[in-house]
Amino acid sequence: MEGMELICFEIISNVGTARGCYVEAIDLATEGKFEEASKKIEEGKEFFVNGHNAHAELVQKEAAGEKTDVMLLLVHAEDQLMSAEGFKILAEKFIALSKKLYQK
Repeated sequence: MEGMELICFEIISNVGTARGCYVEAIDLATEGKFEEASKKIEEGKEFFVNGHNAHAELVQKEAAGEKTDVMLLLVHAEDQLMSAEGFKILAEKFIALSKKLYQK
């Protein structure tokens, strides 16, 4: 495996791990473990940035005139990237809501 496939799997692997961290953060928040939940969010953000950076490289290459072949694997990688971003937003909101509930 090389080239485009490798970049796609780099994106998928990193953002998949990020999404997993965000789900774990939600689980921790439901148990009232807010400090641990925050750490999981931060861990997820690191993985997400790695995946985002790999994707950004592709965008920059295409912007510089290098043609990118659209393939199902790339579409899947981009879908996973956006899904992970949505999970992050929801996890942060869920943690904030859980904190409010625990304060009552």
